[in-house]
Amino acid sequence: MSPNPQVADLHVVRNIPLPSPALVLSEIPRDKQQAIFVAQSRKTIRDILSGQDQRLLVIAGPCSIHDTQAGLEYAERFRTLAHELKDRLYLVMRVYFEKPRTTIGWKGLIMDPDLDGTDNIPRGLTLAREFLHEVIAREIPTATELLDPITPQYIADLISWSAIGARTSESQTHRQMASGLSMPIGFKNTISGDLNAAINAIGAATKPQTFLGVSEEGIASAVSTSGNPDCHVILRGGENGPNYHQDSVRSALTHIEQAGFHPSLMIDASHANCAKDHQKMPAVFEEIVRQRAEGNAGIAGAMLESNLVAGNQSFPRPIADLTYGQSITDSCIDWKTTERLLRSAANAL
Repeated sequence: MSPNPQVADLHVVRNIPLPSPALVLSEIPRDKQQAIFVAQSRKTIRDILSGQDQRLLVIAGPCSIHDTQAGLEYAERFRTLAHELKDRLYLVMRVYFEKPRTTIGWKGLIMDPDLDGTDNIPRGLTLAREFLHEVIAREIPTATELLDPITPQYIADLISWSAIGARTSESQTHRQMASGLSMPIGFKNTISGDLNAAINAIGAATKPQTFLGVSEEGIASAVSTSGNPDCHVILRGGENGPNYHQDSVRSALTHIEQAGFHPSLMIDASHANCAKDHQKMPAVFEEIVRQRAEGNAGIAGAMLESNLVAGNQSFPRPIADLTYGQSITDSCIDWKTTERLLRSAANAL
């Protein structure tokens, strides 16, 4: 053995410092009107979750943003529809930049913005913030899943609602992070379908926490929070099947209330609730709306994966070969179907 063996960074190929959050925010600043809009949209979502606002909250949009031009075209259509249906539905656009992977795969616009495996994270953070800036400027509320605990420092001020995913609802790191976030947070049931993990996550995230984080200057820091009071459960199905049916929903609401939390939840019409088949998603969404229309006020919201073009396409492949407006992650319903479903929901409600 060498007298001076290497014991650190044995498997690290490179370690590139990121620009500080403060620098990125100064280069792409939010203006006063955007700040007012984000604050108002968050309040509206809180009011819906608490039952003070009787509209149905609908989180809809691409599974992930990989082409910002197509994303902005979607946003323009979304804005028009949201205005049309605003009396009965409150529409929030999915703007997902981070994708959790069960094994391997494209990890989202922040991690790999050039879609070529170069993992240019500094560019990804800038591109994500620029895109959010454009969406908020159009007065469209935004929703995302926050996966890496450093990411919120770069983009959270432009987010109206966030999710903690099925793979991370049990994570102490993500529960702690959620306790300090400024927007309402939804915790999904786990991949197995376990609801208790999401309820326990709410219990942790609503309480004060202290954890390791990063400051606006990009320095490692100890972050102390007061707890986030605006947390709720998201039903997304599991390995044992869907959980959007009436009995599952009633059981979930009972468990949430017994745990001491306001009995409201959101139901994801995609993922395991439609067996990841976008052709089944409309029927799932219609059943969610039917339950709400028949008086189950505990259903505060629903989620849809929707894009310009239906389905998804295999990736990786040359960017020039990609179909414009079609997902490279989970399959989505197309825009025409989205319009039909949301107009029908507004009429039913």
